[in-house]
Parts: sequence; structure tokens; C-alpha cells
Amino acid sequence: MWETVIGIEVHTQLATQSKIFSGAATRYGAEPNTQACVIDLAMPGVLPVLNKACVEMAIKFGLAIEARVNQRSTFARKNYFYPDLPKGYQISQFDLPIVSGGHLEIQLKDGQKKRIGITRAHLEEDAGKSLHEDFNGLSAIDLNRAGTPLLEIVSEPDMRSTEEAVAYLKTLHGLLRYLQVSDGNMQEGSFRCDVNVSVRKVGQALGTRAELKNLNSFKFVEKAIEYEVARQIALIEQGGVVVQETRLYDSIKDETRSLRSKENAQDYRYFPDPDLLPVVIPVEMLERVQCSLPELPKAKAERFQAEYALSLYDAHVLVAQREIALYFEAVVAEVKDAKLAANWVMGDLAAFLNKENLDITESPVSAKALAGLLQRIVDGTISGRIAKEVFEAMWQQQGSADQIIDQKGLKQISDSGALTAMIQEVMAANPEQLAEYRAGKERLFGFFVGQVMKATGGKANPEEVNRLLKAALMQSPG
Repeated sequence: MWETVIGIEVHTQLATQSKIFSGAATRYGAEPNTQACVIDLAMPGVLPVLNKACVEMAIKFGLAIEARVNQRSTFARKNYFYPDLPKGYQISQFDLPIVSGGHLEIQLKDGQKKRIGITRAHLEEDAGKSLHEDFNGLSAIDLNRAGTPLLEIVSEPDMRSTEEAVAYLKTLHGLLRYLQVSDGNMQEGSFRCDVNVSVRKVGQALGTRAELKNLNSFKFVEKAIEYEVARQIALIEQGGVVVQETRLYDSIKDETRSLRSKENAQDYRYFPDPDLLPVVIPVEMLERVQCSLPELPKAKAERFQAEYALSLYDAHVLVAQREIALYFEAVVAEVKDAKLAANWVMGDLAAFLNKENLDITESPVSAKALAGLLQRIVDGTISGRIAKEVFEAMWQQQGSADQIIDQKGLKQISDSGALTAMIQEVMAANPEQLAEYRAGKERLFGFFVGQVMKATGGKANPEEVNRLLKAALMQSPG
């Protein structure tokens, strides 16, 4: 019986306006090499100066995962040579990181929870980027990212399946956005990970790991791990040996391939950076950051269950992203029907967002507008079925529910007199089905409901139709 062992290193870009050791901007999408100053370019005579905001963000993360925030940490030089690393070394933290220990609790699809240990989180600078396309066989270098502040978060090898790995990454991604220490934009490289994968027979020592480098989507993480696990098992069963190496995932071919042998710490020849003093964090700073922590996802989910009587599943889905939780609470503040609000946020709204690949912050239907629509369901102005038609019009036209209901004449018919007359017409038009129903074929009740709804263009109040129809059908003929 084979067992998968997974550990993950996440590099998340911190949401600062300037770089970790210089005043150069971190804005995404600028023209190549327009956001790299003399410090980022490692010009002679320049000195790095630590960005205080980076330290505060690292502290905030450490406190949120119940880790030890080290009041004294140091920076080191990690030496390696690539064209996009001007200095020939990266400033990082090695033996004395700013955050040690901690954990995240993940929830799996079957409702089970698991604690994933976090070894450390340390500050470092990003490298530049090599560009290989559109240069007539040559490569170009864009140093805009050089010096961009990163928090590297290293997990324990506690994950045993693809599901656990993806759940860990989604939980971590959500937490970083809750804390507002990173925008977590995977397409822009703000949240990317290296996944260490090994296999072993259950109960045996850890196997040799392969590192899957620079994965920037949850889907790719899932596919890369599945391929790599199958590759390693097949290799071992055929008498081969897994070697420690760095591998790239090719999403087009859906396979991993060897990039280089995996470096160890000694290969980087770490030594303390002589240009940077140790980072000393006063108690007052720790206390101030602690007081600034927002309500975190776990606490918010528990509150949603207690305050809104939501299920564990609903609460978990709604708090997964900070912006979704804020949107939901803004809707509930207006409607006062938490289950209805949850169903619409997780259902129709989510479906429209996914279809157009939009974030909830980009939704053309605001929380207030959705609340206005749901209020018309609650007060009986429209039915839930008609509400879907109104929502689609709101999405396309960005008008209010009331405006669209009036424009399209979609108000629900609840007048008992009008509905009774319509029911009588339907019964008279279908004598055969009426006789069968009264003879005991009760499943025909749905047929009559459908006929009434058809006659009213779907505008009849379903509850009133059911009530009045039952009474009419029970009456003796003649």
C-alpha cells in the first residue's frame, strides 16, 4: 500500500507599495525594467534598507497561525547565479526566520478537519524574470520584480493526498487575503508554490522527494501531484530509484519533467548579510499588530453558524474568501433571511461569476442590489423562479430589481379571487384528469399546478396556488 507525502513551500508577494529593500514601486504590469532602481540592480555603493511594512505583515501572519514570532531575526545571502539575479545572491532569511512553527486547520470534502504544521515563514526578495518569447532566439531580462517583497511559507510534510494539498493552499490563500497582507493574485505571480512530493510504503521511512516548481493554480497543483505520484510509484515498482530533483509541470502535456538536481542549503553557501542589521521587534509592536488582526476565517465560520443558523458546509464556503463573506453579510443586513441569502450567494451569483471568470468584487450586481431582489421574494412580490429571470436582467442591465419587475410586468399574482377563477377554468378544461385525480390518482396534482402556472405566465404565487387548488380539488363535483 503506497502512501503519498506532501510538503509545500509558498511564495506570496506582500501587498506593499514599494520593494523590500528599496523605494522602487511594486505595481504590476509596468513596462519592463521601469521599476528597478539602483538598489535592485545591485549597483556599486548602494545599501539595502528594510521596509517596515514587510515586517509588520510577516508578524500579522505569524500571529494568525499561532506561531512564534521571533523578536530577533536575521537576513542572509543565498548565493546562486541566474541572469535575472543581478547581485548573484538573493537576500533571504535562513537560520533565524521571523516566524517559526504554527499551523493551519483545513477542512476536507467529507467534513473532516486536519491540522497542517507550518515549519517557518521568512522574508526574502524576489528575483527578476527571464523572457524567452519574441526575441528571435534570444532571451531578455525584466528586472521589475527584482526586490519585490516575498513571504515564503514552508509547511511540514503533513499532507497525504492531493485533496489535502489543495485544501491547504486554498485555506492559506484565503487567510492571506483576510489579513490583507497579499492580494493572492495567482495569475500575476503573487501566490505561487513549490510542492515536494514523495511516496513510501505505509509505515516506512520517508521516500526521496521531487520538487514541483512554480505552480500558480490550484488545478495545476492537483494535476502535477497526481502525475508525479503515479510516476514515482511506477518507477519504484519497475526497480528504479527516485532521485532528488526539481521538476517542472507541463500543463499542455500534463506531465512533469526534470529541470535540475535539487539544491540543498549548503549549495547556496548562506552567510549573514553584512549590509543588514538583525531585525529586533519590540513588544509594543507585537501588541499593536495583534490588536489589528481581523476576525479570521475559522472564527467567522463559527459565528456564521451561531448567528445565522447556517450549516457547517455553508459557513465554510462563505468564509473561504474575505470578499464573499463581506458580500454575504451586506446582503443579510438588508434581507434578514440568512439561508436565502446564502443560497443565492453560493448558487446563482457564484454561477454567473464563474461563467464570466469574475471575482465577486467585480460583480455587476452589488450586495445591496441582490438584497433588493431577495426582499421581493420574501414579501411575495415575485416567486423564486421569476427572481432568476430578474437576476439575469439585473446582471446584464445593472438596474434594480424593482425597476426590472415593473418594466417586465413580473409581479406575482397573489389575489385569491383571481387565482380561484383561473383554477376553475383549468379544472373545467381538463375533465379527464380531474376525474382521475378525484378517483385517487393524486400525482396529477402537479399537473394542475403546472397548468395554473402556465395560464398565469408563471406569475402565480405558488403557495397560494397550492392552497387554493387543494381546496378546489377536494370539493365534490356538481
